[in-house]
Amino acid sequence: MSAHTAQTELKLIGKLILEGELHCETGLHVGAGKGSLEIGGSDNPVVKDSSGRPYVPGSSLRGRIRSLLEQATGMAVPSELVYLSKRKGQEVRIHQSDRPDDDICILFGRSPGRMERVSGEPIEGNNASPARLSVFDAPLDPESITQQMRENLDDELTEVKSENAIDRITSQANPRTIERVPAGARFQVRLVMDVLCEEDAPLLSLLIQGLRLLEDDTLGGGGSRGSGRVRFGNLKLTWRGKDYYSTGAAQKELVPAGDLAALQAQTQEIGTSFLSQ
Repeated sequence: MSAHTAQTELKLIGKLILEGELHCETGLHVGAGKGSLEIGGSDNPVVKDSSGRPYVPGSSLRGRIRSLLEQATGMAVPSELVYLSKRKGQEVRIHQSDRPDDDICILFGRSPGRMERVSGEPIEGNNASPARLSVFDAPLDPESITQQMRENLDDELTEVKSENAIDRITSQANPRTIERVPAGARFQVRLVMDVLCEEDAPLLSLLIQGLRLLEDDTLGGGGSRGSGRVRFGNLKLTWRGKDYYSTGAAQKELVPAGDLAALQAQTQEIGTSFLSQ
């Protein structure tokens, strides 16, 4: 748990900006929902922007990082989970507590009010916490889809993967198709972490832990069937103190470029020194 208390005063000190690339090691399927089905299209299309290009929604990336951190820190247990939705077959359970030193809730934010726990008495939340982390939609780098790749794709930018669900009694096949962004595609990612007090600085290490967990897990749908393996590259970490916004002071490049392992090592060396820059 962090050093935050109920008396911790929040005031913008600066922002940590992490930019880089998300590389698809296998095909990636972030679904668009059933409302986007087209005649003759795949059963499960990927989400696309107004130009018809696939992208990774910031909400999908942020939610996956959060869920992995909740599991890694032991917060994905009934006594720590609350219901966002209790609709049968569409239950949504996430971690939330009213503890002022709860790192997950500090990084991702929380709202006050009554929430029903999965197990135990409901939470009467009084400690509202502004989200420190913002994750933006990640657009596709069109140049990452090479001409050679395009010649083997089902669409200009995507492939269609065919799958079969087999009935265990009759052996009848139930075919389905899933649209995916192909392996080799790259997306441009941008994450911004607000530092509202000195106690926020260690949250950067928590974020990097979540990104590293994601590299050995999956993003999007079909992960247990081969889709969604990703890695991060060309990561750059920049510090913009409050003077950057008020007087136009220069930003500070903390880590120029590298993968997550290099970023994590250099961040540990930097520590909290950026707070005084």
